Amino acid sequence: MAENAASLDSQTQKSLWEQLKKTSAAEPVKIEVAKNSFGEMNDEMKTLDDVQKTLKDPEQRKKLRQLSREGLKELNITWLEEMISSKAQLREKVSLFWHGHFACRVVNIFFQQNLLHSIRTHALGNFGDLLKAVSKSPAMLQFLNNQQNKKSSPNENFAREVMELFTMGRGNYTEQDVKEAARAFTGWGFNLQGEFVFRPFQHDKGSKTILGRTGNFTGDDVLNILLEQQQTAIHITRKLYRYLVNENADEEKVTWLAKRFFNNQYNTGKLLEDIFSSDWFYSEKNIGTRIKSPVELLAGIRRFLPLQLDNDQTQLLLQKVLGQVLFFPPNVAGWPGGRSWIDSSTLMVRLQIPQALVAKETLNIRAKSDDDVNMGQMIEEQVRIKKNRAIVDKGGSASIDWTPVVKIFEKTTRENLPATITSILLQSSSNTGTTVIEKYTSSESREEFIKSWIIRLMSTPEYQMC
Repeated sequence: MAENAASLDSQTQKSLWEQLKKTSAAEPVKIEVAKNSFGEMNDEMKTLDDVQKTLKDPEQRKKLRQLSREGLKELNITWLEEMISSKAQLREKVSLFWHGHFACRVVNIFFQQNLLHSIRTHALGNFGDLLKAVSKSPAMLQFLNNQQNKKSSPNENFAREVMELFTMGRGNYTEQDVKEAARAFTGWGFNLQGEFVFRPFQHDKGSKTILGRTGNFTGDDVLNILLEQQQTAIHITRKLYRYLVNENADEEKVTWLAKRFFNNQYNTGKLLEDIFSSDWFYSEKNIGTRIKSPVELLAGIRRFLPLQLDNDQTQLLLQKVLGQVLFFPPNVAGWPGGRSWIDSSTLMVRLQIPQALVAKETLNIRAKSDDDVNMGQMIEEQVRIKKNRAIVDKGGSASIDWTPVVKIFEKTTRENLPATITSILLQSSSNTGTTVIEKYTSSESREEFIKSWIIRLMSTPEYQMC
């Protein structure tokens, strides 16, 4: 974790990629917080009649929904912990991307954990396999209303989002294509056990014309037709480029990557290799240009600092305040990302998180009191400490094991500590205003200097970028 970050400079670009690939090669273990589709209540429901009676009872439905909400909280925290502690960083990083790409907001813990497992399993594999697994997941079918898509009354919602969000992108199909695709998806649904079900008697078996192709198409046929469109490769590649490289996509590079992605039969692993092994990936213009999502920010802080939160639920509160709660995207398009992560209120919270986490520790922040400017900063620090204490009282602080962190810098001279710590945390040579940081960093001891410098650096605008 912290020690791994410190070793980055000593590795070649190729060896870094090989390490990322190796550590994420194994199939992920399913994160399972609910054993069945009805959680704890399933023991009380022995037959299908019991299930149907329960679903008709308003109080029982309310109880089921509350159980799912609690389960989703647990699933959220468990997956976040996996992002923080897992060696499979590439898999979890890309899974977070797919979690936003295939945005799904369903208050059903069983459906959601199964969808997450499909995403994590196929995250680095074939995009076509991932698309089909997600499209047939009860979570997505419920979220996009395809359970109501029948030949007698087609529902276009699912077909529209599959084309607009999951594959080709807006503007690359017609309204008639959507209508025809919706007919092909009729009969796709799921049962009470959370399994995909195709209901032939609800399926429109008539001829359909989609993207210039005519035939008696099924839902699987539609997905294959969409995968045959190079525009699908371009749309996915552009989104991954903006997620991993730079918010301002270089269209020339996107086109080159997308062509290879398409020719490699949508092999996501090979696309990632093309990106990470390119000479432009580590270009200075592509470093520190993308705003970290709230989950990336929280996971990054915790990966570098070995800490134990007093209350794990605090992570849910922080996600909510910062605007990204796992499993609760704002809409079908997911989180917009980019500059939307930052406003006047969220920026202040972001900058205060590191201080809040160490609020119960003795972290000396030096502020001289011989002029108005410094007095103002001292007053600000006092206010911040009071706010942090309130967070501590709610279990929002943490116990940090500084020993392995301090050990990273044991061979670094005192005068080189600022530059070394900064290069590890920011991975960029951009100006971070370190003169100001050093002015208010404790020099009481070498250990205090390292601790306070790290916390101060994590509280800068530059640390919000990657």
